[in-house]
Amino acid sequence: MQVGPRNLITDVPGLRVGNAQDHNLKSGTTVLLGDAPFVASVSVMGGAPGTRETDLLEPDKLVGQIDALVLSGGSAFGLDAATGVQERLRQNRRGFEIGPAVIPIVPAAIIFDLLNGGDKDWDRNPYYNLGLQAYDTACENFDIGTAGAGTGALSAMHKGGLGSASYVLDSGHTVGALVAANPIGAVTQPDSRHFWAAPFELDGEFGGFGVSPQTGITSPAPSRKVAAMSRFGTVPHAAPTNTTIAIVATDAPLSKAECKRLATAAHDGMARAIMPSHTPHDGDLIFALSTNSRTAEPPADLMSLGNAAAHCLSRAIARAIYCATPADGDLLPCWQEDT
Repeated sequence: MQVGPRNLITDVPGLRVGNAQDHNLKSGTTVLLGDAPFVASVSVMGGAPGTRETDLLEPDKLVGQIDALVLSGGSAFGLDAATGVQERLRQNRRGFEIGPAVIPIVPAAIIFDLLNGGDKDWDRNPYYNLGLQAYDTACENFDIGTAGAGTGALSAMHKGGLGSASYVLDSGHTVGALVAANPIGAVTQPDSRHFWAAPFELDGEFGGFGVSPQTGITSPAPSRKVAAMSRFGTVPHAAPTNTTIAIVATDAPLSKAECKRLATAAHDGMARAIMPSHTPHDGDLIFALSTNSRTAEPPADLMSLGNAAAHCLSRAIARAIYCATPADGDLLPCWQEDT
């Protein structure tokens, strides 16, 4: 496997990503669009998810293709970003057709970023407009780090962010990952700048520090995130103030059931990059999609695609934290400035 030309999920042909953010709010939204509707499913392994229209992504449900996926900050308020995206799609006559009616299908997931120092005292929910803005900016090249849905993200020890990565497999199929990393867990080893995802790093994409010599680690370091949030009042260590949400994509032809398996396999990448992950207090979720745009031989190998998706997601999570940039009022340091 080798890195795609952009090292972004948009190395999968036919995909575009748009970001919108409000740095005063310390939050934002990210939308993934396709040139055409795509097959998708989802796997939820966290205990506190916030979602929209995920039930219809199960293999036994009617709708076979969807029009967009949305990742957003804002906790439950952020689900309104998908309404903005849906409105743009409706204006463009994109969606599920029932006679003359066109219904855009836009599943979404959110992270909790309401206690990160941003101004959340809005008069009207801002996420609908952020969804419109994200749709309007969608393109093949997009920012990662402090951008889009990752703008206000926090990990246990460092500022979180939006990450992406890609692989081109020996078969010629492309796999990409996109993630808003806001976990209760840490992405680096205790008292270390070494990323848990270090074994999967390519071309120094998140600092090139390599693998830490530490072994026998059984407990995480005390969370800076929990301590920082305590300034807003009592925040229990186990409060649901977290969540990592992701999309993995491929151009290999997959059914909805196979996308479900791809999403499930990709969770291995989350577990390898974040310690701990899939807790009762994270809403950890992965969408998986196929554009079905590469149908020539050889046929897709779902085991190889799942392995690539997991490794790709680990790299995207580390890149999210590595590429985060400082801003006024931040609660936690960025990895780049934490010496």
